[in-house]
Amino acid sequence: MEWDSDLEDPSGGEEEEEEEEEAGAAFLLNGGPGVFSSAVESALGSSPSSYGLVVTDAFEPDHPIIYVNEGFEKATGYRAEEVLGRNCRFLQCRGPFAQRRHSMVDSKVVSEIRKSLENGTFFQGDLLNFKKDGSPLMNRLQLTPIYEDNEITHFLGIQFFTEANVDLGPLPGVFNKDATSHTIRTAVDQTLFRPVAAVHGHLCREFCCMFQLSDEVLCQKILSRLSPRDIASVGSVCRRLYFLTKNEDLWRMVCQNAWGSEATRALETVTGAKRLGWGMLARELTTLEAAAWRKLTVGGAVEPSRCNFGACAVGNRVVLFGGEGVNMQPMNDTFVLDLNASHPEWQHVKVSSPPPGRWGHTLSCFNGSCLVVFGGCGREGLLNDVFVLDLDAKHPAWREVPGLEPPLPRSWHSSCTVDGTKLVVSGGCADSGVLLSDTFLLDLTMETPMWREIPASWSPPSRLGHSLSVYDGRKILMFGGLAKSGPLRLRSSDVFTIDLSEEEPRWRYITGSGMPGAGNPAGISPPPRLDHVAVSLPGGRILIFGGSVAGLHSASQLYLLDPTEEKPTWRVLNVPGRPPRFAWGHSTCVVGGTRAIVLGGQTGEEWMLSELHELSLASSRV
Repeated sequence: MEWDSDLEDPSGGEEEEEEEEEAGAAFLLNGGPGVFSSAVESALGSSPSSYGLVVTDAFEPDHPIIYVNEGFEKATGYRAEEVLGRNCRFLQCRGPFAQRRHSMVDSKVVSEIRKSLENGTFFQGDLLNFKKDGSPLMNRLQLTPIYEDNEITHFLGIQFFTEANVDLGPLPGVFNKDATSHTIRTAVDQTLFRPVAAVHGHLCREFCCMFQLSDEVLCQKILSRLSPRDIASVGSVCRRLYFLTKNEDLWRMVCQNAWGSEATRALETVTGAKRLGWGMLARELTTLEAAAWRKLTVGGAVEPSRCNFGACAVGNRVVLFGGEGVNMQPMNDTFVLDLNASHPEWQHVKVSSPPPGRWGHTLSCFNGSCLVVFGGCGREGLLNDVFVLDLDAKHPAWREVPGLEPPLPRSWHSSCTVDGTKLVVSGGCADSGVLLSDTFLLDLTMETPMWREIPASWSPPSRLGHSLSVYDGRKILMFGGLAKSGPLRLRSSDVFTIDLSEEEPRWRYITGSGMPGAGNPAGISPPPRLDHVAVSLPGGRILIFGGSVAGLHSASQLYLLDPTEEKPTWRVLNVPGRPPRFAWGHSTCVVGGTRAIVLGGQTGEEWMLSELHELSLASSRV
């Protein structure tokens, strides 16, 4: 199905409003005036993943599926690409290879569903279904015909799945001498989930309670809770939903619910976002169809020349701090590049009380306009101090944060911020070249901040030059780096995650090649690397490129991973334009959630900071 149907306006001329009202009446499908089933009422307060949504094509023989939502995929174990074009009856078969309906499926309910499809009537009932792995589910199904111009065009199925206490024995083909008769122990409320009889002749206008809702309730209570992909598909079901899904306020709510308030606020600051619109922005950031490389030339200069600096984005500004100058001289100056300016150029910002000079440190943004520096290598050796700077202050000044019980001094570690206020530091290189595997958290809003080590029964192998990416609220993804492997240190392509919202957070191994039994089936994993670029996309996906790559692989190839998937799989993303030859994590930052800015072109040991490469994730209109 297309992401966003480019339907022509179904009504036209002076009769547009009148035709729309008549069509709206045709779409009112009601299970009884003013009566909501408890199942639909519960859906209004549930996430889209708590119920299944299926749309079938009434014009095609056997009613093939043209759309399923994420809730269907999670509940049944079948992915959309496995079921599109099929009839829903495969759920009545136990396992993906079964050819016949299971004997415990109620044939009377199946006959009632068939009559509903033949006569164009509304149906409610309970039916035993099976997941892809063969385990049973009880499906409380509401089936509704969708009309347009007095003709049924689609059927909408709302499925509320619950676990079925059914003793079915092993899957067919697995011998079990103890397998006996099978009994369904699930009680069904026949008064609530009963078939509704056909009335009003051959074109029955049974009303579905969902379509009796006002536009406002539909948008705020149901549609806004769907994912951007689901909204795009729902818009092609009927004329009413088509017009509702063109509303920019609805799209903003969808994006905020799917991506979070922080990401939405960041996108609002992007130049031209209003001109592009939330609907198109959601499409382009979901499909990445408009992603492209381009080269930028900016004015000003960062002097003296340096490398191993820290870079971070604050709104549409790129901030550079410190670095390694000539003869390994640690730097402590601050430069800002405003990309909103008509002619962007580097500006040396005079900031009082600068931190000691350093390189190999991390620079992160928190609380909207503030920067935090941690660690690195200075004149006297490795550091573990923390400094913050409010870039929007009238008189910007660095301020040291005297955190209690700090972690070991280190460089080439990785850091990120969660909740907009907390700094997370992981790994790095300590004195004598010892690699670290610890993870610490510091709440920067406390009057007397105290470092807290995140306890874990198991931690990923010690490493430096890896990346930390925040997704789905308080979850962190670690990728790559130079990791300890026995007596060796090897580039890594391993992926680990941790959820800080858990009472006892623990690291989980996701995919890679460096762990026992590791692999990436059905995917192409990125070659092992360190000091790479990791971009967090709206919706939780992570984009990886650049760094120091093992072998002869191209550092400019982009790889995409969605850690929210049941089995995360790497995918290659091919992007037009001319990428940079080099891209390093410490010299790249993400602006407004739509642009990855790679600072400079490296020629030997010289950095050309007047040359920038931009990976734009949305079209150039933004």
